[in-house]
Amino acid sequence: MTVTIDSRTPAAPPAGGAPFAPPRLAERARQFARDSHEWLHRVRLDPQGRWYERIHQDADHEIWVISWLPGQSTGFHDHGDSAGAFAVALGTLDEHRVRAVRQVGVGDVHSFGPDYVHDVRNTSDAPAVSVHVYSPPLQSMRRYDLDPAGGLVQVKSESAEDW
Repeated sequence: MTVTIDSRTPAAPPAGGAPFAPPRLAERARQFARDSHEWLHRVRLDPQGRWYERIHQDADHEIWVISWLPGQSTGFHDHGDSAGAFAVALGTLDEHRVRAVRQVGVGDVHSFGPDYVHDVRNTSDAPAVSVHVYSPPLQSMRRYDLDPAGGLVQVKSESAEDW
């Protein structure tokens, strides 16, 4: 079930109904992370795996909140045809690309276009909470493993019905 707790009216969609661009997604993620008092009470910490909940969805975009205990990660994945952004509201996360690592802390935001592949991890000693925004709403994701040469090999495809 989708629960919308965002009482503010979203800004009008771009001309022609095009999905939100990464900078707009980044601003939406930043805004939600900054307004954590509206949703932080919903967050759960789960030692079995990352906890996540979609807290907003409309025709143009969706917003997810994810909690991370130390050692939890996504594995390498993309977001299909959706662009995205994520902001850290609490703690610190590491974003791994095939040949790069970026630390993302409280107040930091990172946005990306469709087919962007990354692995987000909590390598710290403390829990973390992040806000993720996707446009259009996620329809599919692909999972990847690193091959021996340091590239990526697709190992699984998921659709929105799987979540």
